[in-house]
Amino acid sequence: MSKNSESNGGKKFKTKKYEKELRKLQEELCKLQAWVKHKGLRAIIIFEGRDAAGKGGTIKALTERVSPRVFRLVALPAPSDREKSQMYIQRYLQHFPAAGEVVIFDRSWYNRAGVEYVMGFCTKEQHRDFLQLCPEFEKYIVNAGIHLIKVWLEVTDKEQKRRFEARIDDPLRQWKLSPMDLPSRGKWFEYSRARDLMLNATDTKWAPWHLLRSDDKKRARLNCINHILDSIPYKKAPREEVKLPKRSMKGAYDDESTLKGRRFVAQKY
Repeated sequence: MSKNSESNGGKKFKTKKYEKELRKLQEELCKLQAWVKHKGLRAIIIFEGRDAAGKGGTIKALTERVSPRVFRLVALPAPSDREKSQMYIQRYLQHFPAAGEVVIFDRSWYNRAGVEYVMGFCTKEQHRDFLQLCPEFEKYIVNAGIHLIKVWLEVTDKEQKRRFEARIDDPLRQWKLSPMDLPSRGKWFEYSRARDLMLNATDTKWAPWHLLRSDDKKRARLNCINHILDSIPYKKAPREEVKLPKRSMKGAYDDESTLKGRRFVAQKY
């Protein structure tokens, strides 16, 4: 465990420094992407944590410079009536990676260990069975050659309260308030106990949890991307030299004049 694993420490990143460091890490993510495609690797990254812990912003920083065909985001809605009748893990399996893919789960099968358990959407027996079977299921994933990275974003009570209040007051953030957010705020310690039960049962040698302090969003995003880069060994993939071909003048004509009279978007800005 690193010296800084218990605290973000220090002052918050200034925007200019954050953007500079983020750019470096995103360049490395592009190298990782090329290596994943070159070697046909498969990886799953799971993001879990309390509401308003910063999962969305962290995932955005991770994915904004890479291909969505390689880094594929899965954020499933509440299960349909049909999905509720299926085996619990079934709707997640269909999204697992093929060769050359990294699948990012914005919440995952661990819904059963968190929101479903706390909010009473599953029975105590279903929760108990999940905690018992999940480590074996994840051992199967890892033994199949899939890199499994599990990140829990940990936000403090004070910071979660501040973020919820900001969402209520800011029209650009109000869409982030889900029907589960406000009820979850009143169940802080229920979620803490559910987290502890989950970690005790599923923090294994083959699929360990890594906790990410996320009160400082910028620092959390950088630390998370760095952790992912450290978790999947990669090298610079071979790449063919790219040359831009010259434009052919065969069949040339005035292709601007043919647009006259067409409807264009108003140039308001």
